[in-house]
Amino acid sequence: MLHVRDLHAGYGNRQVLHGVAFELRPGEIVALLGRNGSGRSTTARAIMGLVPARGTIQWQGRELCGASPFEIARAGIGYVPESRDIFPTLTVQQNLMLGRQRHRTLPRRTLPDFFARFPALHERRHVAAGALSGGEQQMLALCRTLMGDPQLLLVDEPTEGLAPLLVEQIGALLRELQQRGVAVLLIEQKLHLALAVAGRCLVMGHGCIVYQGPPDSLHARADVRREWLEV
Repeated sequence: MLHVRDLHAGYGNRQVLHGVAFELRPGEIVALLGRNGSGRSTTARAIMGLVPARGTIQWQGRELCGASPFEIARAGIGYVPESRDIFPTLTVQQNLMLGRQRHRTLPRRTLPDFFARFPALHERRHVAAGALSGGEQQMLALCRTLMGDPQLLLVDEPTEGLAPLLVEQIGALLRELQQRGVAVLLIEQKLHLALAVAGRCLVMGHGCIVYQGPPDSLHARADVRREWLEV
């Protein structure tokens, strides 16, 4: 579904990514792990066309390098940045409605679907998004992106600062997406959620993939976790 080869990207004169390569298959959850500054977020931003990049980013056979972010989103890739980027003066419901896109092959998820899964959003649907707690804003950002029925979801640090119950809800939602054939690139710094839901883990260091393998293998590699991850 997604093939990334020899990907280089950065900001101005500062190069961050140095030949990143990986792939995702339909219905696969891949965790992209690493310390702050390792290049995880830049990888997602490069895929979305938000930073200058060179190399190969093939999405269902189509080359995305050089495409605009809105073209990439319309092609079926959804992105939830670490910063969430909600519209604080709009209501919860208005934020969700902004995530809609034209119908694709996957069944469209409706507002009642998300309100049923996250009752707090339903209760505050007419409240300005800026008045939500950090956890509620994270739920809103995730649900807004899913309103567009993406076939690939890039989600950056979705559990940062969240209570354990909300982390469990996010894990359940990611598994549900997987069952529907949606691929997920889960960018995380901590191992808990990644080990629980991912089928494969990629570890980044200094802008490169330094390790990849199944979660059980990573859990057993204390040397990799000690050198490249904050545990």
